[in-house]
Amino acid sequence: MKLLVLFATFLGLSLADPTVYLDERFADEAWKDRWVESKAKGSDAGPWKWSAGKFYGDADLDKGIQTGQDARFYHLTTKLEEGFSNEGKTLVLQFTVKHEQKIDCGGGYIKLLPSDFDQKKFDGDSQYHIMFGPDICGYDKKKVHVIFHYKGSNVLINKDIKCKDDEFTHLYTLIVKPDQTYEVKIDNKKVESGSLEDDWNFLPAKKIKDPDAKKPDDWDEKEYIDDPEDTKPEDWDKPEHIPDPDATKPEDWDDEMDGEWEPPMIDNPEYKGEWKPKQIKNPGYDGKWIHPEIDNPEYTADDKIYRYEDIGAVGFDLWQVKSGTIFDNILVTDDADHAEEVGKELWEKTKEGEKKMKDQQDEEERQKREEEEKARKDGELGFS
Repeated sequence: MKLLVLFATFLGLSLADPTVYLDERFADEAWKDRWVESKAKGSDAGPWKWSAGKFYGDADLDKGIQTGQDARFYHLTTKLEEGFSNEGKTLVLQFTVKHEQKIDCGGGYIKLLPSDFDQKKFDGDSQYHIMFGPDICGYDKKKVHVIFHYKGSNVLINKDIKCKDDEFTHLYTLIVKPDQTYEVKIDNKKVESGSLEDDWNFLPAKKIKDPDAKKPDDWDEKEYIDDPEDTKPEDWDKPEHIPDPDATKPEDWDDEMDGEWEPPMIDNPEYKGEWKPKQIKNPGYDGKWIHPEIDNPEYTADDKIYRYEDIGAVGFDLWQVKSGTIFDNILVTDDADHAEEVGKELWEKTKEGEKKMKDQQDEEERQKREEEEKARKDGELGFS
């Protein structure tokens, strides 16, 4: 009987449905009723469009929200039906980004937000819990941000995670677990993982250098020393430059008018440079001195770094020099497997049709350019 109860309990846990806090696919124009544009930037704020872009896998299913004007700020938020805490649970934040405009400088990240804030005043100074996603500016900045708000500070990851910088749709996934580990995936493939405590500077270092320790005065860190038995050869010292033995005084040289003639100097082939004794192993070598470490009295472990008591909204806080980015398929859940399946369902189906359509457009554009170039040359030659 006990085994039956245990099996039933296990089966119930294993078959438990994932909790989905947000699943926004921008399926219709009613998205405008769920999302609120901030007024914080006034006329500097850019418009959002509902579009699948210039190329796509499915004209309807691939519609998302697109930034619509160059050199503008974009601030947009939506609140969850009910706020939640991720204590003791896995937290997954996932969405797709498509920089079809060949973005040169601009953000493509999303923010996980608390419940209590004014959506009409939301901007870059508004507090957030997590900021996650790609950021591109120029050739040297192409990274994935993973920033956590912790005790009043926004703490950046210590690792450099490269983002995608092409024109196609990409799936970005952040998984944060209650054991204080994390995983970042792009296109359903892991690109980074590790420990929150190790990869962010949330806490002071566990160990510090012992302030009372110092290297002994007689500590010898020289691994090699001059050979005391080595001596400089008697014929070593030769001048670096010598008069050219093949040079002759010009016939028209006048010592009274031109001064005493001296042959030009050339490099001495027998010059050996500065003599230095051979190096030998130092018999008194003590090795590199390592400063002893002690426990940091300011360090206190925190097993709740991952936890946020009130997760109540998601939003975009962006600046884009060149607009045209499309965001879609925003998912907040407690189940990484579910998120992966959603990614397969949406992104993996989109990518093939999207690329096929883009390739067709590129080929049509190439043919058009060739025809126009041919017509231009024919016109210059007088052909009709």
